[in-house]
Amino acid sequence: MVTEKELHKSVVWLCMTAVFTAMNIALCFFSVPVPGGHLYLNDIVICTGAILMDPPAAFILGGIGAFLGDFLSGYTVAMGVSLVSHGLQALAISLCVHRLFRHSRVKGAVTGTLAGAVIMVVGYTLGRAFVYSTPEYAVLKLPFECLQAGLGVVVSLLLCLRYRLPEIFEQIVGNG
Repeated sequence: MVTEKELHKSVVWLCMTAVFTAMNIALCFFSVPVPGGHLYLNDIVICTGAILMDPPAAFILGGIGAFLGDFLSGYTVAMGVSLVSHGLQALAISLCVHRLFRHSRVKGAVTGTLAGAVIMVVGYTLGRAFVYSTPEYAVLKLPFECLQAGLGVVVSLLLCLRYRLPEIFEQIVGNG
């Protein structure tokens, strides 16, 4: 029998995962034009959500959120690359924060977001080179992939470390 507390925790987990996934999907529709394409802002939500949420939720909000964002925006050729790259990015961040460095949120968040940035840049570069473009185009886009990843790292660390978003999040969801 499921207790009321377990049910509450499951409902909150599901709702928060859905909210971050929806924010990721929404940000797939907003971008900044750059040479050869667009710079997307969804890395901010992916990194922030992955710092706050557990690994399964992080993978869902990162990978499935970006996958659905590509699908809904009509960029279907990138769906698989987005699922793997952003899913692994978010998973790595969450594992660093909640497992590897669980006693030091700062160390976990910094290490995780940097590892996640590398995963995302490598994933998209390989995806762009071999799945839906050419190696030359992938190299052309590399600085912008790094900029997108860096923006996600910096803004999420500011939100989570400077403005204490994890403490606020834990109070809201009842884990604190």
